[in-house]
Amino acid sequence: MKKVVPVILRHQVYGFEILAFQHPLAGIQLVKGIIEQEEKYDEAAIRELFEEAGLNAEPSPKFIGNFKLKSNQQDWYFYLCELRIDLAETWIHHCRDDGGLDFKFFWYSLDEKPNGSWHESFQEALAFLRDKLIM
Repeated sequence: MKKVVPVILRHQVYGFEILAFQHPLAGIQLVKGIIEQEEKYDEAAIRELFEEAGLNAEPSPKFIGNFKLKSNQQDWYFYLCELRIDLAETWIHHCRDDGGLDFKFFWYSLDEKPNGSWHESFQEALAFLRDKLIM
C-alpha cells in the first residue's frame, strides 16, 4: 500500500521542527494518507495536508524520497510542502475522517528521539526524515 506524507518544517535556532499531531485514538503522528487511484503523488500530499490539518500548501511540493516501512511494509512517499502563512505553536483541527476527530497539532524537534507515544511506523518515518533533511 502506498501512502503520502506531506512534511511541513520550520527552522529554529536549535534545529528543524516538523509539524506533528496528537490523534485522539492512535497516538502522535505525522500527516499521511492513501494515494487515490489516478492521483499524482504531489497532489495527494497537498490534499492530505488540507484534509487532516486544514492547511493549503503551495503547488508542486518538493519530493524528499520514499521509504518502505519495516513495521508494515507500506511504501511512504514524503513531500516537503510550503505554506504562505506562519503557523501557531499549537492548535486543534477538526478532521472529518472516521466520523470527525480533533487533531492537536504541535511542532516536534527532528533532533528529539521519539518516545512510546509515537507509533512504530512514525518512529521509522522520523528516522528516515532526519537522515534525509539534517546534514
